[in-house]
This record gives sequence, structure tokens and C-alpha cells, in this order.
Amino acid sequence: MKKPSPNIVLIVSDDHGREATGCYGNPVIKTPHMDALAAGGTRFTQAFCTTPSCAASRSCILTGQQNHTNGTYGHTHGLHHFAAFDDVVSLPRLLNESGYRTANIGKTHFAPESVYPFQAKLDADKRYGRDDIAMAKACREYIEADGPFFLYWCSFNPHRSGNTTDHPFKPDAFGNPGESFPGDAEQTYDESEVVVPPWLPDTPHTRAELVQYYQSISRLDRGIGQLMEELKRAGKFDNTVIIYISDNGAAFPGSKTTLYEPGMQLPCLVRAPEQAKRGVACNGLVAWYDITPTILDFAGVPEKAKGMFGQSFRRILEETDPADWREEIFAAHTFHEITNYYPMRAIRTPRYKFIWNVAHPLTFSFASDLWTSATWQPFRENAPEHYGRRTVEDYLHRPAFELYDLENDPDELQNLAADPGHRALVESFCEKINNYQRETRDPWLHKWEYE
Repeated sequence: MKKPSPNIVLIVSDDHGREATGCYGNPVIKTPHMDALAAGGTRFTQAFCTTPSCAASRSCILTGQQNHTNGTYGHTHGLHHFAAFDDVVSLPRLLNESGYRTANIGKTHFAPESVYPFQAKLDADKRYGRDDIAMAKACREYIEADGPFFLYWCSFNPHRSGNTTDHPFKPDAFGNPGESFPGDAEQTYDESEVVVPPWLPDTPHTRAELVQYYQSISRLDRGIGQLMEELKRAGKFDNTVIIYISDNGAAFPGSKTTLYEPGMQLPCLVRAPEQAKRGVACNGLVAWYDITPTILDFAGVPEKAKGMFGQSFRRILEETDPADWREEIFAAHTFHEITNYYPMRAIRTPRYKFIWNVAHPLTFSFASDLWTSATWQPFRENAPEHYGRRTVEDYLHRPAFELYDLENDPDELQNLAADPGHRALVESFCEKINNYQRETRDPWLHKWEYE
């Protein structure tokens, strides 16, 4: 008798860095439901977004392509107005054609909708904003209905909200409500307890923002827990593939919109019905262009769409150090907002990170919410030498090439690209990026010739 097709739930949060997750080693933040997913499935230790910007990243997640291949060079909403090409074949389209019910709820940030034809938008009549408990409960009828389903569940947490709190340092509220949402209870934190990662400055302003960031993440976690309860209530938890990822790193300077580790190395938790081994920490390199091929693999869809760059990581779920797996992943960034032009291409191996800053004479461009943040503004006003462990000068003005030995320099501070002893490695990485650009039809390929 043929096994029933599994249900598939893809959970994508907004700007959740790996450093603020219990199962990735943070001893302070409370994320029990993410931790339970890791304990009941696989926690990937080397997982990377394809591009560290919201809409562009989501286009990679839902197509298996690079964002410069599918045309989503940056944000899709408002005046930014980037969008996927009309002939792109997306994950919801392929699942629709394979007999799956498909639905999305929460943040979309993709365009045009014709390329991403979800059959149902579960919050079409009521938007749930930052109330992730309510957003999970709104999925109940859809989960209970007959037939295998794909649910794309996207929280707005913990993205910055643009609203400041009543605090001497005016930190962003990160969407945290003044009072708990109905049926929920906010988890708050103390500024003295938060873990300040090394890429951030340990200042009162930073700590004031981190407590808000943590609070938003814990609310996201409770929403994930409620969604798991809805699956269990419907008797479908045991036949559902659950994937949790974030679109890009935390909304702090030094992470989001950069190809440094905090911006692109992210949480990736997968729980599959078929797993015999659970609680696995897999060290295989995976990227967000692998998400669509992996989901298609679980769904039994044999053909990848034209232009799909990724591959399924389903076969390595139960392996700690998978053999015959890839030795490198590629990443790219070009725009965030329409005014944030700073193209970069990168290759990441288990040991090295190599970045080509295509327009390196430009000053690195800030996303507007990072520029105005309470964490950054004191540095703009007081002009200290360092931001975290990196100099402000090195953060703002970057050379054409950056090469880091991550085993000996995990904070990416010692650029080896100009070292004669690493010349052959630089040349090898340049050739690989060049070939990758050709394979992915990168419009910025010709920059090698005249810039």
C-alpha cells in the first residue's frame, strides 16, 4: 500500500539570527518550541541564506534559484518594485500541479502573485500582525481539511517595527505590544542578561535593543508551538514535514544585508516523519536555494524546474558529517531597498569565506531601519574606532576581495586576500564565482571585464 504523501509546513521568520536561539547555544533566550523541533529532527549547523535581504531571500526559498536569476534583485513592495520574471516556475505552482493543497499566511514579500499561485491566503480577511498565536490558530480549518497540504507560514517577528519604546535609549520595539495579545503572555528579558554577540558593540543602547529583539523571538517561538499543537490536534503532526528557517540575519548593522557570517549563517531545523534518528546535528553545507528542491523531494515531485540551482538535502537529515556532499555554497547580494545598491558575490566552504565586493569603491549602504537604529546612531554621532570587533572604517569601506580563514578567524577580521601566500586560493575562488555567475545568468558577470 502506497504511503500517503506527507504534509509540509515551511516556517520562515523575519530577521531571526542564529545567535538568538536556544538550540544553537544561547543560554538566555527562551525558544522551547524551536528547541523541540531540533530535538525531534535535525539541526543544521552550516545553513545559509542565499541572499541576506528579506524579499530577495524569499524569492530564492520559493524558487530554488538565485535571486539575480529569478529577477528579484531587492524588495518587492512599494517604490522598490522588484519582481520575479513572469516565466519563473515556483514551488507553489509545482505543488499545485502535483495534487497538493497550497496556502500561505503572514508575510509574503514576493511578486508578482501570478508567479507564486498559492491556492489560499489564510489571512485574506483578517491580518494578524505580530500575534503569532492567533496566526497559528487561523490555520486550524485548513490543516484539518482532507488531502496533503503545503503551508507557508511566515511570521513578521522579529523584524524591527519602526516604533521606539519609552526608554532612555529609544530602542526599537521589534513589534512587541504594550500589552500581551489575548491568550498569550509576553516573555520579557533583562538588559543585564542578554548575550551580546561579538559582532555587536556591548553598549547600553545595544542591550536595550536586544531585550526587545529577544522578546519578539520568544513570541515567534510560542506561535510555532501553537502551530505544532494545531497539527497534533488534527492528528497530522506525525505525517508532516516541518522546516524552520529565517530569511536573513538579525536586523542589526553587521548582520542583515551583509555576507558576513551573522548575516547569512542562520537557523535551519527540519523534522521529517521518516527519520529514524532524531536530535541530529548535521554539519552538511545547505543553502536556501535547496529548500524548494528538498520540499519537492519530500512531496514526490521528480522534476526540478528549469533554472533551479539547489539540490535536495533530504538524504543527509540523519548524518552528522555527510559523505559525498557538497564542499561549497554560493551567496549573493545586490539591493535591499532601491537605494541600497552594494553588489556582492561570495563562496563559503567549511573553512573559508571569499567575498567579491563588485562595487567596492562605494561606501557600504545601510538599510534604513539599521541606519536609524539605537544601536548604530551613537557610532555615527561619536565616531568611535570600532563597531563590535570590526573597525567602523572596515565596515563602511571594503576592498574588492575579502578572504577569511573561518577556522582561525571566525569573526572575519583578518582579510587574507592581499596575502601573497593565499594568491592561488584567491584566484581559484575568483574562477569559481565567475563560473557560478555564468551558470546562474548573473547580470553582474560583465563587471569582471571593466570594473
